Amino acid sequence: MRILIAALLGAIAMFAWTSVAHMMTPLGSMGFSHMPNETAVLDTMDKSIGDHPGLYFFPWVNPSDPKAMEQSAALEKIHPSGLLLYRPANKGMDGMPPSMLATEFAKQFVEALIAAWIASMIVGGFGARFGAVFGLFVATSIATNVSYWNWYGFPTDYTIAQIVMELVSGIVAGAAIAWWLGRSRTA
Repeated sequence: MRILIAALLGAIAMFAWTSVAHMMTPLGSMGFSHMPNETAVLDTMDKSIGDHPGLYFFPWVNPSDPKAMEQSAALEKIHPSGLLLYRPANKGMDGMPPSMLATEFAKQFVEALIAAWIASMIVGGFGARFGAVFGLFVATSIATNVSYWNWYGFPTDYTIAQIVMELVSGIVAGAAIAWWLGRSRTA
């Protein structure tokens, strides 16, 4: 029960922080840009992609082709490259439904539960438990963010903002979890 309560407190702290980060700081929108000629691009995407939502990598080469790397390098010399997350009109998000917030909180609860479980096994005081949780968040903050920056060219400012949000999540969750687990074991 102690671990569940610690996880709940950690998840609440993370959810509060990420809400503030996205609504009251520039962190949530760093790295995003307005597309030039957006209307023309959107019309072309609608005509070309239509009703097929997905994550598109371009220029596309068959990854099972033994010469895929060579083909990709050659295409990137003459064509733009990137990733496109595409949702057709009327088939994408409808604002921000409560289910999205619930999913985000559930994800944060699972993260905090794993962190609380690990921290509960740490011998030592608040600092040791906090350090264990924060260390997990350091690892998770760089795990995909740095790879996406390195391999797919995600903007540096976007990458830094995402890492900062995760690190602060680790600080607030770590403090809540370490504090709760430090209380009497009968609590």
